[in-house]
Amino acid sequence: MGKQFPLKEGTILKRLYQVLEASSKGRRINDLRVGLSYVGVKLDNNQAGLAAVLPDAKTQSCTALQEAGTYAGCNAEKTLHYLVESKNVLQRAIGLATANAFGGSSVENEEDREATSYFNLQPEEKVAMVGLFAPLVERIRATGAAITVIEKNPGRMKLLSLAEKQRTLRECDVAIITATTLLNGTFEETIGFLGEPRLVALLGPSTPLISSIFQDTPVTHLGGAVIADPANVLQIISEGGGTPALRPYLRFVNLNCRVGKPIISPGNCR
Repeated sequence: MGKQFPLKEGTILKRLYQVLEASSKGRRINDLRVGLSYVGVKLDNNQAGLAAVLPDAKTQSCTALQEAGTYAGCNAEKTLHYLVESKNVLQRAIGLATANAFGGSSVENEEDREATSYFNLQPEEKVAMVGLFAPLVERIRATGAAITVIEKNPGRMKLLSLAEKQRTLRECDVAIITATTLLNGTFEETIGFLGEPRLVALLGPSTPLISSIFQDTPVTHLGGAVIADPANVLQIISEGGGTPALRPYLRFVNLNCRVGKPIISPGNCR
């Protein structure tokens, strides 16, 4: 069956909260936007972070936030605490965006390379992609590697059975996992199904760029986003924009967890 990583649901978000709790008590929320695709949070020091709004957020949560109108000026610990206290997926996204506003501040050492160039994919290797990263699929196939996509949204592609998902994860050489698994509570279960892949990457603008919270997991790479222009990012979120509109105002970061060296590239993330 391979090595197992039996972590409880929410473990990574709890660790993220614990790492940032002390820092959050000294900062306030300057602005918070909830759009169709993303949540954006800007702190009072102009650092900002993103997290995805799940497609089914409205059906899982109330369609209106009761706290609306109270976020601007509140202590950042309030929204960060959503990582551990809230079952509301929209509030959890607010918490993760808050965390990413803190986490992106320490990223340095820029290098202009696309995310999959770090994976050194070989012909006949098996790649499991959890969550469809459409721009990456053809690049992966071009290496000769075989890719299987595990997706939750039936509107995007045909869904696999549970047995097929488990087999794909167990047998893969490389796993590429969307960071939205942190928001929908499936991340810990997903890595628990992995066999012994040589590389596991967590990708997407929701990715927390703090490698220490993944220390005892199989995750080897983090691919996330640092906001370079908070004003434009928040405006685009408010106007319902998604990743294509945001891309000019983001830096896409690839962090090797085993080395700890951050690298920034214009990669395509979900």
